[in-house]
Parts: sequence; structure tokens; C-alpha cells
Amino acid sequence: MFWGLLFLIIIILILVGQPLFVIMGSIAALSYHFVSEEGVSIVIGDIFYAANKEILLAIPLFVLAGQIMTKGSIAHRLINIAKAITAPIPSGLAISSVLSCAVFAAISGSSPVTLIAVGSILYPALIKAGYDKKLAMGMLSVGGTLGIIVPPSIPMIIFAIMAQVSVVDLFKAGIGPSIILIFLLCIYAFARAPKGSRGKWDTQEFLKSLKEGILSMFMPFVILGGIYSGFFTATESAAIAVLYALIVEFFIHKEMKLKDIPILLEETAGLLGTLFLILILAMSFNKFMTYEEIPQNLVVIMTGLISSKITFILGVNVLLLIVGCIMDIMSAILVLAPILTPMAVYYGMDPVHFGIMMIVNLEIGYITPPIGINLFVASSIFKENLSTVIKSVAPLLFVLIFGLLLISFIPEISLFTVTK
Repeated sequence: MFWGLLFLIIIILILVGQPLFVIMGSIAALSYHFVSEEGVSIVIGDIFYAANKEILLAIPLFVLAGQIMTKGSIAHRLINIAKAITAPIPSGLAISSVLSCAVFAAISGSSPVTLIAVGSILYPALIKAGYDKKLAMGMLSVGGTLGIIVPPSIPMIIFAIMAQVSVVDLFKAGIGPSIILIFLLCIYAFARAPKGSRGKWDTQEFLKSLKEGILSMFMPFVILGGIYSGFFTATESAAIAVLYALIVEFFIHKEMKLKDIPILLEETAGLLGTLFLILILAMSFNKFMTYEEIPQNLVVIMTGLISSKITFILGVNVLLLIVGCIMDIMSAILVLAPILTPMAVYYGMDPVHFGIMMIVNLEIGYITPPIGINLFVASSIFKENLSTVIKSVAPLLFVLIFGLLLISFIPEISLFTVTK
């Protein structure tokens, strides 16, 4: 009776257009009130408990670092290095767009920020170089999605919190899948190379770009090297990313002024204000589900319906691809990670491998209608209608799905870097 009532209330809240934090708060409060002996007051305690988690600080800090690099010149300098390296390769500029997205993603941890920073610079360059408009839009829109699979990644941090796994292990596990997806996208760009897209190696241009961008190049190595070596935590690495970006942009490149800081802080706060409230309330409901053994009961039900690990992986991939089309990635992880992870463990999947598989699935959701965030971001920065952007990314969806299948059924791709 209660679950039927709860479902009805959720539907009503959705229909009247209530934001997700209201829905999550209502779910948590009603669940504790009607089912648990703890009562609604426990939600208040859960909010304070969740907000006290150190790893949460990494999210605004990584977003702030991305904002600093976008407003400054770090992104532009990284792109110049990638362009110089790939110049003699057919379709080198398109390949450099993928590599630029990957490197920038390794600093910002955000897909939309990556697309904005790299796309706004490289799209005009690709068009000027004679690339087909759809190829240029497609490569940049899909390359931008690398922001959530190339570590460090904000969705990885969210998954680690909700599934109670190590965020450092997730970061390490993201290396192999990132390489696979980058390689597949570069192969696609190479295969679609337009005539005259191959330039010449220019040693002077390379050395000039390297000299101007050497400090920008060091940034991913400092951040990720510190995390993987255990020298500092993910949260500390995010703080170092902000400090490094500020020092480089203010005192070395001198591309930013003190008056820019309030604007950066305001934009970061606007991006994260609602997310944090949703996350904290979702953690409260997650605690309720664990207390009531709901995930364990769902595992029992699923085992009666799904007989093998392969069937489970295929079924979950289809489910997550559908979910990615209609939910944003943060909401999907908050709702589904606590439910699906115990099922994955039951079927013999490593929870870290499952986390990577889930994030790659939802990464594809960034470029699938109707909710695909990168589609709307691309439409805005490229000044093209949404249908044109969708057509440009459609062929690349098959490339990403092929990569997803490799990552799903070959766990070593994700786990070879993770020490157990």
C-alpha cells in the first residue's frame, strides 16, 4: 500500500514540475515516516552527516578549476599543442579535437565544460580547414562526453559516494576505457578524413606551442600523478587543481584579473547549488533502502528472472541506455547506483568495473535526445539547430556503443590498473 502511494506522489510531483531535490526530499521523508521506526527527523541528521563527507568538496573544486581554465588560456594552449602534434596525420585537426577534449577532461572533470572550452575554439578552425560541418560538430560533441569517463570525473565521485566504493579505484579504472574510446574516435576521424586534411610537421610551431603550453600540459600529470601515487586524496587534488590554475593564469600567463574571481565563484555556485541538495537527500534515501534491505530483496527478485551474468550485463546496458535518454547523469546515478550495484556484485561483477560500465552508458546519454545535455550545449555554441546536431552525432553513437560492449564484457580493460 505504501509503495503504491509513494509512486503516486512521485508521479504527481513530476507532473506539476517539481525539481528533483523536492522529489528526493519527499521520498526520503515519506519513507522514514511510514516505514521506518526512525521518523522524519532522521532526514535532518542524514543531511548533516552527508554534508560532512570530505569527498563532496572535490566536486565544486574541480568545477571551479574547469571554469578558471575556460575563462583563461590553459584550454587554448593545450589545444595548440594537440594541433601541432597531429598536423601531419590525415584528419589531424579532427583527431586533435578528440585529444584536446581528453586532456581538458582530465583537469575539469565535466563534460559540458569540456565541450564549451574546446568546441568554441576548434569548431571555427575545423570549418575554416574545410571539414564537413556535421563531422566537426559530431567529433566535438562526442569528444566533449569524454569529460565524464576520463579521470578525474565528477560522476565517478557521485557513483563512489552512492555505491560506497573507492573514488581513487574508480579514477584508476577509468584509464583503460578512456584510452579505448579515444582510440576508437580517432580511428573514426581518420577514416572520415577529407581531402587536403593532412598538413606538414612544423618543428618550430611545435616547439612554440610546447613552450607556451608546457605548464598547461603538466597540470593533468600533477593532479592524476598525485592521486595514483597516494600522495594526496581526490579532494586534495581538486584543491591543487584550483591553486595551480590560479597561479598559472594570474601570475604566469596573466590572462585573468582579480575582478574575474567573483564571477567564477558565482558561476560555480550556480552550477552546484541544486546538485548538492539533491545528492544529500538521495544519500538519506539510500541509507533508508539499506536499512530496509531493499537492494537485497531486489537481488532475490532479479535472480528469478535473470539466469546468467551475460544476460544481466546486456539487460542493464539496455536499461541504462534508455535511462540515459530521459534522465541526466547525476539523477540516474543517484537513483540507480545503490540499487543496481548489489545486483552486479551478485552476478560476479566487480563494483568498480560496474561503475565504469554504468558511467560509459550514461556518457552516451549526453548525446542522445531528448535530455542529452551536450546536444543542447553544442547547439548553443555552434549556433546550429538541435536536429542538425543530432544528425551529426548519430554515426558516432555506434562507435561509442561498440566501445561500451568491449568495456562491459572485458573487465580487464577497467581493472588492470586497480590494485586489489
